[in-house]
Amino acid sequence: MPAAPYLCKVKINDKYQAVIGLEVHTQLLTNSKLFCSDSAAFSTNPNTHISPITLAHPGTLPKMNSKAIEYAIKLGLALQCDITQQNYFARKNYFYPDLPKGYQISQHTTPICKNGFVPIVVDGAARNIRLNRIHIEEDAGKSLHDIDENYTAIDLNRAGVSLLEIVSEPDIHSSDEAFAYITELRKLVTWLGICDGNMEEGSMRCDANISIRLKGETKLGTRVEVKNLNSIRNVKRAVDIEVQRLIGLVENNQPIIQETRSYDADNNITFSLRSKEDADDYRYFPEPDLTPFHITDDYLTTIKNALTVLPSALKEHYVNNLKLSDYDASVICDDKEQADYFEALIKHTTNYKAASNWMLGPVKSYLNEHQITYKQFSLPASKLAALINLVDEGKLSFSIAASKIFNAVLSNPNKQPLQLAEDMNLLLESDNIAVEQWVDEAIAAMPDKVKEYRMGKKGLIGLFAGQVKKISRGKADMQIVNTLLEKKLNN
Repeated sequence: MPAAPYLCKVKINDKYQAVIGLEVHTQLLTNSKLFCSDSAAFSTNPNTHISPITLAHPGTLPKMNSKAIEYAIKLGLALQCDITQQNYFARKNYFYPDLPKGYQISQHTTPICKNGFVPIVVDGAARNIRLNRIHIEEDAGKSLHDIDENYTAIDLNRAGVSLLEIVSEPDIHSSDEAFAYITELRKLVTWLGICDGNMEEGSMRCDANISIRLKGETKLGTRVEVKNLNSIRNVKRAVDIEVQRLIGLVENNQPIIQETRSYDADNNITFSLRSKEDADDYRYFPEPDLTPFHITDDYLTTIKNALTVLPSALKEHYVNNLKLSDYDASVICDDKEQADYFEALIKHTTNYKAASNWMLGPVKSYLNEHQITYKQFSLPASKLAALINLVDEGKLSFSIAASKIFNAVLSNPNKQPLQLAEDMNLLLESDNIAVEQWVDEAIAAMPDKVKEYRMGKKGLIGLFAGQVKKISRGKADMQIVNTLLEKKLNN
């Protein structure tokens, strides 16, 4: 069991500033691995996506996956990065027990993307977290220590899979900012379709470089690295506990040692793994088996022109042009599939607020209840728009549309909402004679309440309206009902 950290009661805002840089490893959604044709798909069956190249047999040579370069450029352009057009790969000489070559092919002096930033908002305050670099590299395999009590098991399915390492500047100063940064980055890579963002399966992993300094200081303190954080929540928790550990060391006049640590989520502690290596320890040199490559201006232009509208721009459009609330626009733009469905929906209706309400209300509840995504949602946007239009036209109440017709349309995909409403006898009754009969019946059933209303308890009109709704089985047009109730009760 790792030793518990020294806990300190000094609050970071009182005296110290946290300085945090994050390295996020993002597994690209390429069909094959970075330097061979082995499948890059996630598999629970160990050592099934391998070949002589993955296993580094003598005489095998790597061949570049061009899709990885395209995906890297997409992300770089989305994050306002500078693209390094003259490029090559390097060998990173570091012993990986689960990478058969014994070295990793990565980028060193020519990362494909430089600079740029990730925009975040924390407590209503917006700021940009600067990026140092984004580079392409191959992933290592996975070491499993709990399969056999005497041996470490190795699964090489992941070895050689395409990765982007996204390295921030030390611009992050709290766990909340770290949380917002990872959340925004995850949203962007899934929006662009270059990564599934599944941290549980290892598609995204985060290493946090953490140091502290006195407020007002500009010099960076000694940093520690917390490796392989596999959820956004764990990033936040690990940053919090490590910052407090570092404060405790300084407050007790103990040195901070540059080292690599791991995070134990069960016990919410970090513990030391090894002293931290610097870049010189990796002995980089150009990869002799891969030729340098040049990214042309035309290729950059092609990728830029094909970029989808980014969530920030789409949100701005929804707020400024469609007049959605900032909250509604933000939620819709949190997920690409959701935004795509909304875009399809508003091609058939101009009631944008109603479209948003339906998606964030009944539709979202249905998806959550059935544990499905928009890709698995069977209701065409045109039919949902038809349902919205029936409510707008006064032919259905929202409650009837949401509670009955919505499910009926899902169960009867060959029928239109209007046809189902007619079949179920649920269209609103706007015939004044029929509605007036229901109103008269409701008033006659509650003579005592009529007296109370006429003595000043005007709030009772809702009781009468509810009674009319009950008598009419939801079919009465409530606008007509309320008009008639006011007229009759005030006479």
